[in-house]
Amino acid sequence: MTHGTGSPEADATADAMAGATAGAIRDLAERWSLLLGDGDFVVSPVGLWVGLGVVASGARGRTGEELGALLGVEGEAAAEAVTAVGRRVAAVGGVAVATGVWSAVPVREAFRRGVPGVRFGVLPWAALFALPDEVFGATDDMSMGELPEIQEELDAWVRGATGGRIRRMPLELDGSETLVLLDALALKGSWLSAFPAHLTRDEPFTDGYGDTRPVPTMRKRIPALWVWYVDGATVVELPCGGEGGVRVRFVLGPEGGGPAEVLPAAWAGSGARRPLVADSVDLALPRFSLRTTVDVLEHLPALGVTRALRPGADFSGISEADSYIGRVAQSAVVEVSEEGVEAAAVTQVTMTRGAVPPRHEVVGRVAFDRPFGVVVLDGAGELPLFIGWRSSAPEGEEARAYPTTRARSRPS
Repeated sequence: MTHGTGSPEADATADAMAGATAGAIRDLAERWSLLLGDGDFVVSPVGLWVGLGVVASGARGRTGEELGALLGVEGEAAAEAVTAVGRRVAAVGGVAVATGVWSAVPVREAFRRGVPGVRFGVLPWAALFALPDEVFGATDDMSMGELPEIQEELDAWVRGATGGRIRRMPLELDGSETLVLLDALALKGSWLSAFPAHLTRDEPFTDGYGDTRPVPTMRKRIPALWVWYVDGATVVELPCGGEGGVRVRFVLGPEGGGPAEVLPAAWAGSGARRPLVADSVDLALPRFSLRTTVDVLEHLPALGVTRALRPGADFSGISEADSYIGRVAQSAVVEVSEEGVEAAAVTQVTMTRGAVPPRHEVVGRVAFDRPFGVVVLDGAGELPLFIGWRSSAPEGEEARAYPTTRARSRPS
């Protein structure tokens, strides 16, 4: 089930709440980028926020407070905010969102009602969790024969939700899960004006290690209004066609600048921007793809979340069963070509027992010929749907052999 829109009044309320939450999501994006290193990556801050937000809506006590400090909302407010953000993102042109929860333990009806855009299902080893603890160990392998079927069912859900851009869940199931949450985000946008294919040619690109090599580089002239500076970084926005489409911004920082320093320039407010003094700009941008799978669990303690990750966590708003967050991972992909941009992300959370005046024309030039960032925002330019960093030189055809940071050695 996808996040649908409701009445105009409900949509207005959702927009207001999503706007209030946008600052927390941008803060999460900035803090997370500090932990992702200087190599190639692409992640979805909105996807992670929504995934953690769903489980946070069922967290109580100190567990809920800790998640609330990261997400900006907790308890029932988290459920309302998740619904509001889902509706706002779903209203962006070219974007599709979906969230599903599969459980092996009874889920409270209040939890289901609190997140109406979420699809609920049952894990096939649910009967095992109904057994007394003293016999559970003797029957723990009863579900192993059912793993391939549920694995394929959830992988198929991932393919459907991302239009086939991501083939599988970030993590394999092992039968110990009491709850599996999957949050998917997919987009396809066409540039307002495409890059002329005949102008694409090899240009030098200096990677993060200082090595220079030729890469396929797209070229076109764009209005100067699409370019601005923020604290030494150059931001280029390429609009997509259609009503309410995404805003795609490419960010080139000072030489040696890393993602944590450079990427926030993409969502800096108008007061922080310095315009480019030119009439137009000759843009040179590599054609590239990024695909990564990130083990988010190892990042959560640095983001302030620890109680939710160990036995004794209080998720009593989800179920009577004692559970804690056992694994969190995200697979994401972004592809930029002459025609437009495509991207997708799947976040997986599993829980286990015990989310100017006229003058002569001046033409500037911006060449993304060294490590740079890419940020996809909603139509209002507030919600970071995807953030990415390209440090290595793109391959000639980006031949589907994407650089990857794996949570587990499993193709996505």
